[in-house]
Amino acid sequence: MTTTRGNPGGPRPRRTAPARRHGGDAPAPVSQRREHLVRLAADLFAEKGFQATTVRNIAQEAGILSGSLYHHFDSKESIVDEILTGYLDEVMPAYRKVVAERGNPRATVEGLVRAAFASLAPHRAAVTVLQNDWSYLQGMDRFAYLADAEREAERMWVGAIKAGQAEGLFRTDIDPGLTYRMIRDTIRLAVRWAGPGGRLDTGALADHYVKVMFDGVNAH
Repeated sequence: MTTTRGNPGGPRPRRTAPARRHGGDAPAPVSQRREHLVRLAADLFAEKGFQATTVRNIAQEAGILSGSLYHHFDSKESIVDEILTGYLDEVMPAYRKVVAERGNPRATVEGLVRAAFASLAPHRAAVTVLQNDWSYLQGMDRFAYLADAEREAERMWVGAIKAGQAEGLFRTDIDPGLTYRMIRDTIRLAVRWAGPGGRLDTGALADHYVKVMFDGVNAH
């Protein structure tokens, strides 16, 4: 996994802790509180990195005591687990749908590229964690599903590239596996430009990427 650091959108305004409830105000449902904590943690993971973010950081961002966080999650690993599975539950079915449509190999590769770009903005934290903390997470059994998902994704991409080579659509002097990894990592790096604070939306990024990938930069 390629490693990137920093805040692509520039310095973020400091968020203020949510106002504490008083009197007869009803507390937010547990599910809403969990979702709020996940969103806050996701922003911190994307900004600081998963390993550098502590439970205390997340609690401070939420305006609660660290102990209160454990009413919802037993660890920060449980929070990132939810973030990563949310990403995979969206991008993997999107990949499978593209492959199941059985278009020509070029259309399949383009569809996979567009699905990958579409996942960047809504899952910025997950993509950033995969870039920065892949090796660390691989050391824990609970994250074994990440390697399983990566193997399945590689089979789909490499299968489409090989099919294109067999049909004479793609060059045969390129390695399909290496080509997939280069495409995967360059798309994930684009998370720095997409989403909140980014200069371009993911649709525009996908359009440009497909144009350069298939047509190159030389004038024809």
